[in-house]
Amino acid sequence: MNPAETLSSLVVPPPLQVQATPTSLDPYGQLIKMLLPRALCIAIYDRTGLPLWFSDGCDGPDLHQFVEHALTASAAPGSPDADGFARSLDGMAAYVCILRDESRQVLGITALSCRETASGEQRPFTLIHGLLRPVLEILGRELANQDSIQDLQRHLSVRDQDLELLLGTTGSANDHDADDFGKLVQHCVAHLGCSLDALLIPERSIAVCRTATDVPPGTGAEVLTRAHRQLLTWSQLHRRTFLLNTADDVNALTKVPYKVLSCPVWQGTQRVAGILVLFKAHSAAGFDLRQVRIVELLARRVTSVLQNSYDSATGLLTRPAFEKRALAAMAGCEPQTGHCVIYIDIDRLHVLNENHGMHVGDDVIVRIADTIRRSMAPRMLAARISGDRFAVFLSDCTLRAAVQLSETLRDGISRLGHVVDDKHLDVSASFGVASVEPAKNPLAHALAAAEIACKAAKDRGRGRVEAYEDADKSIIRRYEDVMLVGTLREALANNLFRLEAQPLVALAEGQRGHRFELLLRMIDATGESIAPAKFLSAAERYQLAPDIDRWVVQYVLETLSPHAAKLAAIGAHFAVNISGQSIGDDDFPTFLERQLRAHGLPPALISFELTETAAVTNIVRAEALIRRLRDLGHEIALDDFGRGLSSLTYLKTLPVSYLKIDGDLVRDVIASSRSQAMVSAIVQLARAMGLRTTAECIESDGIRTVVAGLGVDFGQGYALGRPRPIEQVLHELASPGRDDTSIIDTPPARLHAAR
Repeated sequence: MNPAETLSSLVVPPPLQVQATPTSLDPYGQLIKMLLPRALCIAIYDRTGLPLWFSDGCDGPDLHQFVEHALTASAAPGSPDADGFARSLDGMAAYVCILRDESRQVLGITALSCRETASGEQRPFTLIHGLLRPVLEILGRELANQDSIQDLQRHLSVRDQDLELLLGTTGSANDHDADDFGKLVQHCVAHLGCSLDALLIPERSIAVCRTATDVPPGTGAEVLTRAHRQLLTWSQLHRRTFLLNTADDVNALTKVPYKVLSCPVWQGTQRVAGILVLFKAHSAAGFDLRQVRIVELLARRVTSVLQNSYDSATGLLTRPAFEKRALAAMAGCEPQTGHCVIYIDIDRLHVLNENHGMHVGDDVIVRIADTIRRSMAPRMLAARISGDRFAVFLSDCTLRAAVQLSETLRDGISRLGHVVDDKHLDVSASFGVASVEPAKNPLAHALAAAEIACKAAKDRGRGRVEAYEDADKSIIRRYEDVMLVGTLREALANNLFRLEAQPLVALAEGQRGHRFELLLRMIDATGESIAPAKFLSAAERYQLAPDIDRWVVQYVLETLSPHAAKLAAIGAHFAVNISGQSIGDDDFPTFLERQLRAHGLPPALISFELTETAAVTNIVRAEALIRRLRDLGHEIALDDFGRGLSSLTYLKTLPVSYLKIDGDLVRDVIASSRSQAMVSAIVQLARAMGLRTTAECIESDGIRTVVAGLGVDFGQGYALGRPRPIEQVLHELASPGRDDTSIIDTPPARLHAAR
């Protein structure tokens, strides 16, 4: 093109859109207008030819043709138009100035059109360029600064995306998928521009693969099948990141037409457990150092998740991770969807550990975990929740289906067996199954119910499956015990027990007494009193009875000590119960004797009651304890006498002073001639052996009359006196001018027994 050429010879492009700039270029345009008053149209372009600013009334397409020529000329070595040029434009002069930095790199272009001089001559380009040089230099620096700012913004945007990827914040807020690994791999595909990403950890049975939207279905599986073994072996051998950005190297190792970046996933600090591998098409940009660093950080994150969420020995989830994912799965389902949990406890694992070594037990645990893992379906979660116990969560599953799966697992475990020193050892596990019911903490309640059912399975022979059913009384009792054990421990820690005294009334005419049995009560969070029938089962199941007995002994001795002299003077007497677990406790007899000697109360003031069943179960220890207490001067009563089958056999062995006739016999003494005959026989036996008798559960005047006629010495029950706080009873007994009849409260006859 020469100066004589006109716009008519050019192809006019479509209207241009001015690119938005962070800083207005108006001041520079005004300066150019001041220096060149004849200028009609002024335009400023960036280094690529995109318009940044036009003066008013300038639409730009005419000048843009010259700008395109300027960009071409600026790239040609030795071009005479390297700094700009002048052209003729329909009776006007057009000037194009190329802005450069010190290294001669193009910063932008300024183009303007001017009216020609009165003589019709066009002023030379050198004159115009020299006139505008100061403005052009400042404008060039402005454009350079704006480019630097934009480059920095782009860099920061990329870094922000990297940070989002590392922090895992790019997922949808409504995404309830608990598969953290799946999210991580998908984010890698989206953010790093990959065709295929995968996380492979064979020993944890983790294989997560995600592909880009433009990758044909099935490509991911095909690529991984061909490449994963070589990549995993290479990472385990070299223990570092693997990067291949060239086609020859990729084909040489993996036999797949992709660029590859593979980072090791560590198990601990010494062993490579898997790989995080990314694939890019050959037409895409290669993996740069920034991307390598990001993927290495993500691989470390996977390692951290493995350590925190997966059991190191079995590869199953830990309990916290199991609960988190199960709750997430439940939240993602419709409210009416049913879920179930399975609780698994290996039978007699401690026997294997003690007889054959811990390594044998550990091997059994791993093999059972493998059996559970092989039975997993897509909507199931499995965890090792303690040493020899596992849990399985089944989403959208009925109780019947959960029981069937448990039976399958039970059969699989029973066929495992184990050989140690040429001896075949049987291996089995007990299973408890429960539905997840609506509750404040549904998963926790379901796990507790499944654990209770599992314990019932052990009680009923081990190696079996039990489902939690509301109609199963033994399971319900276990469930109530589980719910109460925490309250029991809190009561022991915070002194939330109380004692009540119920009268033991002499039945013979003319006899008055001040005998009482001390009954334990627990105070709940609302301040209500809980009878022992509701919490003693939990105390015995969880071995808390000896601790409770210690609390009772200390409280009784400390409470009676200030009133000991007055109580002894009126012949008061208090009976304290001792549980069967305390009889079998090695330290309890010594503790009891030490406390009795330390407080020095009159022996006649306190007696002790042992149940017949507990005494017979621990006959040797019971006899030793009774003799130690008798040596200290205390009387002993054998409680619930007549309930067991060996009463007469062991009675001559136990040096007791009283027999307390079982309450079930006493309640039926009117309606059942057999019960009356048994009570009569017990009374005659006691008299022959020099023992006194007490009838429990006297709930009516009729029962009192009958048992008194049979020769029973003392009676106890609501028909004779209610239990009342021991502090109140002691206040009345020790008060001057007391009325003995006020101590015995006689309510209506038809009431339940206190015990």
